[in-house]
Amino acid sequence: MSAEALVEFRRVYKTYADPWSRGRDVVAVRDATLRVGPGEVVGLLGPNRAGKTTLIKLLLGLCRLSGGEIARLGRPLSDRRTLAQVGYVHENHAFPKYPTARALLEFYGALAFVPQDILQPRIGRLLERVGLADRADEPIGRFSKGMVQRLGIAQALLNEPRLLVLDEPTEGLDLSGRVLLREVVADVVGRGGGVLLVSHVAAEVEQVCTRAVVLVRGQVVRQGSLAELLKGRPLETALAEIYQGGGA
Repeated sequence: MSAEALVEFRRVYKTYADPWSRGRDVVAVRDATLRVGPGEVVGLLGPNRAGKTTLIKLLLGLCRLSGGEIARLGRPLSDRRTLAQVGYVHENHAFPKYPTARALLEFYGALAFVPQDILQPRIGRLLERVGLADRADEPIGRFSKGMVQRLGIAQALLNEPRLLVLDEPTEGLDLSGRVLLREVVADVVGRGGGVLLVSHVAAEVEQVCTRAVVLVRGQVVRQGSLAELLKGRPLETALAEIYQGGGA
């Protein structure tokens, strides 16, 4: 594994047992190799069921490898302490409805081992930044989808992560929320961190990503700079051609 990589997947396989196929396994990811280095924003692109979410789950320790290797912040996946340096924004946060926004952030800050004397002022700054300072002591059950997504961004930044993982992060966000997310990405990169972005929104990918990795049917079929991928074409056009050709 490369010492400088924040994330490195090397020849990763993931299979699932399929009860409908008489003992045969379903291959979700096949021989995938990719990396995210400091200062990079890497777009993980592909059609539905390409294996993008599976790679994210593997990276976060939510499912087990079937083969290959993954390093997270230079350490093997088995070193779960590295998760304290990872931030994750999901498209549909399943936060409980009864705690307040402030209480939720206090809970996640403790999980990330943020000292209390640092955590409390940081929560105030983050709630202000995501536009929820005036709703900090309201139950999350009263929040709209966009507000929950803003809270998810605050939660992901509590530990000032070296690695930020974004899985369809603009779902439910208005224009100002999308601008906020781009600013967050720039801040992480500016600190020498890296970002792994899963998105179907072409404009977001083109605005923030330095490189792209394209998955089709569980395999990495293209990766490189956006200029290499696009070759002067709109992103939707380039991706449609890659998907239809299976990466050829």
